[in-house]
Amino acid sequence: MRHTISVLVENKFGVLTRVAGLFSGRGYNIDSLNVAPTMDPKISRMTIVTRGDDATLEQIIKQLDKLINVLEVIDFRDGEYVDRELALVKVKVDAKSRSEVMQITDIFRAKIVDVQPKSLTIEITGGESKVEKFIALMSTFGVQELTRTGKVALPRSS
Repeated sequence: MRHTISVLVENKFGVLTRVAGLFSGRGYNIDSLNVAPTMDPKISRMTIVTRGDDATLEQIIKQLDKLINVLEVIDFRDGEYVDRELALVKVKVDAKSRSEVMQITDIFRAKIVDVQPKSLTIEITGGESKVEKFIALMSTFGVQELTRTGKVALPRSS
């Protein structure tokens, strides 16, 4: 089962290393990891997506809480948070396929951010399933390059 965890940490050297080390040292995998400062530049939010049963998740949360510089750990459950992901997708196009790629991009409310003679680079944001579906459709044209942010999330209530 996939879990999304939000970790508020002091924005200090070595915090990311300690968190990643906790996961790797205990054999837990990280599906995605996003780290960025909050409104307070002294605090960063880590959004971690991992897999495991409830017992594994409980163990991860307890271990995270014990780490130096960790201020708060939140286990997001379905419906309790808002999440988004961003992807940049470079798609191979020719004169024939360019308009079709552009139409699909419009349908997904994505944005073309770079136009080249033989490719389009498209920015798409949304839930993970939306991004996955868009990438699957673009793969029929030929995805040349792809990068994704991983999930970012915030709780619905304070």
